[in-house]
Amino acid sequence: MILTIDVGNTNTQFGVFDENETLVFQSRIATNQFRMEDEYAVTLMDILALYGVDAKSISGAILASVVPPVTVQIKPAIEKVCGCRVKTVGPGLKTGLNIKIDEPAALGADLAAVAVGAKEKYPLPAIVIDLGTATKILAVDKSGAFVGGIIAPGVKISAEALAQKTAVLPLIGISGEPIKSVIGTNTIDCMRSGLLNGTAFMLDGMIESFQKELGEKCTVIATGGFSGVIKPLCKTDFVLDENLILKGLLEIYKKNS
Repeated sequence: MILTIDVGNTNTQFGVFDENETLVFQSRIATNQFRMEDEYAVTLMDILALYGVDAKSISGAILASVVPPVTVQIKPAIEKVCGCRVKTVGPGLKTGLNIKIDEPAALGADLAAVAVGAKEKYPLPAIVIDLGTATKILAVDKSGAFVGGIIAPGVKISAEALAQKTAVLPLIGISGEPIKSVIGTNTIDCMRSGLLNGTAFMLDGMIESFQKELGEKCTVIATGGFSGVIKPLCKTDFVLDENLILKGLLEIYKKNS
């Protein structure tokens, strides 16, 4: 079995694939820069036990991280628990991705992994929407090259900024009852509509512009923690694949085995 790990700014996601490349389970924990190596080791042992996976059955692991202080703690923790070397997405690891941006080495490990997942699992060209701490939209052209994208504040960041930078607006939850109207009739509904509908309308417009620049209709895939909340509000039809980054990590692992 192969263990895949995505360390994001808000959550850390674990996934285990069996020998048939079937995802056995996926789990999320809060990313904590102050958690120590042994704490991550205990947490990982508990997660594996929760899903009935023997740590000794893990033959390999791959990690993508955008939080360096967590990387230095979680990588040796995984190696301690599973007894295998952890591959880390970054310079020196083959992705099979032709990166056509100004500074290829600056591409985040998470973006590389989701782009590889889209390239390997879906028809090209593809547009990948990653709705996490930041909202990212990525373009993979018909040749399978990563050609760029956009990065915008995520839904949670925007909600926190509204609460922190205004005197009376509260910090609100993102999930809850479906939005019934774009025009809100109270403060909470106005904020939820602005955050959620605003993100959805931005995505629709960006997808249209991406397709114009790429010159053809694209497969659109959405992933990330907020993708399920935003998808029903979009006019664009797209595939929801919340485990795309884990699939991409597995593909990268295979290329380096």
